[in-house]
Amino acid sequence: MSSWPSAKARRVFAALKRIGWRHDRTVGFHKIMKKDGWADYPFSFHDSEELGPAILVKVSKTRTSPPSGDSGFPLGPRG
Repeated sequence: MSSWPSAKARRVFAALKRIGWRHDRTVGFHKIMKKDGWADYPFSFHDSEELGPAILVKVSKTRTSPPSGDSGFPLGPRG
């Protein structure tokens, strides 16, 4: 069982903004996120959508830069 909680997409979007991602533009309902030194990230979830642990792990592994093993993602696993 994963120690990651489920979270609403609006909360994950806000967490990405807190760690330096910015909303660049919207294409359809995809919010294109940008961060210097990273490829653009199409955030493709509606605000009220519930994101499960598997999606949160994927987002944290591909969109954060771990300084010392910590994901740095504000919605990280419960410890």
